[in-house]
Amino acid sequence: MHNGSCLCGTVKYEIDAPIESATHCHCGQCRKGHGAAFASYGNVRRVHFHFVAGLDAVAEFHSSPGVTRTFCRQCGSNLQWFADHPYPDWVSVALGTLDSQLGEIPQKHIYVESKADWYAIADGLPQEHRSGPDE
Repeated sequence: MHNGSCLCGTVKYEIDAPIESATHCHCGQCRKGHGAAFASYGNVRRVHFHFVAGLDAVAEFHSSPGVTRTFCRQCGSNLQWFADHPYPDWVSVALGTLDSQLGEIPQKHIYVESKADWYAIADGLPQEHRSGPDE
């Protein structure tokens, strides 16, 4: 079981299954959305993710066709990323919002061809080159 919340604590969620993997996305949309070199997401099946407080404060932004990002209306914390295709049963949770420990899980960098030129990936994790919606 994992618990998480936004920066102001208005939105709280639970995940009732293990987070199976993590991706560190370097696409331009994730960089802008998180205001960082990349966005780190944990991947879980949607049926295991539950908002337990503050659902009325969760806003959606449709960043590209079929892609939705959620955030807290109060503090702006990024919460989730999910797509209608090709993974409709999955949700990617912004790992920075976890309140519980994650532990070691498989991780990789994606959309590395879009990475910020001022950031060097040097952690030895696998890297995938895929063109994103902003390429």
